Amino acid sequence: MPLNQAQLFEDVGDAVQLDEYQDFTAISDRSGLLGTDGLGFVLLGLFGEVGSLLSALKKKRRDKDAFIAYEAAVVEEFGDALWYLANAANRVGLKLSDLAGRVVDSRVDWSYHGQPIAHTFAHLQNTSNYEASTSTAFETRLIELAAKTGGLLDSYASGRIGNNRDRLAADLVEVFRALVRAADDADISLDIAARQNVAKSEGRWPHKRVWGRSFDEGYPAPEQFLRHMVFDFSERTVNGNTFVVLEMNGVYVGDILTDNRLVEDDYRFHDIFHLAHVAVLGWSPTLRALLKRKRKSKPEVDRNEDGARAILIEEGISSWIFNHASRAMFYRSTTSLDFDLLKSVRDFVQGYEVDARPMWQWEVAILEGYRVFRLLKEHRGGQVIVDLDEHSLTFKAH
Repeated sequence: MPLNQAQLFEDVGDAVQLDEYQDFTAISDRSGLLGTDGLGFVLLGLFGEVGSLLSALKKKRRDKDAFIAYEAAVVEEFGDALWYLANAANRVGLKLSDLAGRVVDSRVDWSYHGQPIAHTFAHLQNTSNYEASTSTAFETRLIELAAKTGGLLDSYASGRIGNNRDRLAADLVEVFRALVRAADDADISLDIAARQNVAKSEGRWPHKRVWGRSFDEGYPAPEQFLRHMVFDFSERTVNGNTFVVLEMNGVYVGDILTDNRLVEDDYRFHDIFHLAHVAVLGWSPTLRALLKRKRKSKPEVDRNEDGARAILIEEGISSWIFNHASRAMFYRSTTSLDFDLLKSVRDFVQGYEVDARPMWQWEVAILEGYRVFRLLKEHRGGQVIVDLDEHSLTFKAH
């Protein structure tokens, strides 16, 4: 069963259950490879995530004063490593809680914090661990984690695992133990890492899409986006200069746009990205300003969410993604965007209202925007219908 969504937040008293988290990794697996057929793929993923974790932990130890810059990365990498570990065990019918019992049993003077068996990540962690307080000891722990993970991959590659589930279980226990020790040394809660990993996966690949409330709900009607809008893109050439005009109901919206680049790339059609943002996300400070729909009834919202900085951030996102898209044929054959790209977009908008929108909505907004952008390029203009209730864009050629 999938995790209760209430358990995604740190202030909830109930800790994430080991086997419940493992069930989630099976549900959230998008590899398309079932059972042992995908074991190699998952083990490679574990190896890669451990490498990223080691790099983040090393930076944490080296740059103590800048720890806040690495803390989120360290927690995320722990969560990703846990996901691959739990998923690998699940593929061969091993319960994470059974592996956890063997993790703790091998350590001197450990208990399950008063519990007869380990049910949660919190039960596994030593709350007063000072064994790796020196730099040398800490580095030894990191090397141990790398070695155990490499040993697991070597066992798989050499065929020593084969159909020997006990050998695989032993190798997974070694990696699990090394992960727990590293988390102790880094003062990282595996419970929080697991929660945030679930939240991250749900934000990227939700079981049920929930669009969320409109950002301008409850504001005076003149400050709300219309739920249904029709725009016309027209390309014109005057005195050798080609530009695009955007109109709504026969009225110009904004200034005429050129590519503003020596080598033409049709960026003059880029207002389509703002239309995609408003259709899918319900957010576009740029379009809100152009349509004179700023939320002036609340000065702090008008100043911060609808102000110049928010507009610059949206324009920056559009330009940055355009450079990425231009190298990928404007996403002509793309059905899923790179996670790091979506994560960077979320970093761009952190602290603004649209930060509440999950990654999957950003992916829809970007891909839909480029679908219509390609049509505008092909037809050198056209009509675009924006439907905020349906979260859709519809193109019609002139």
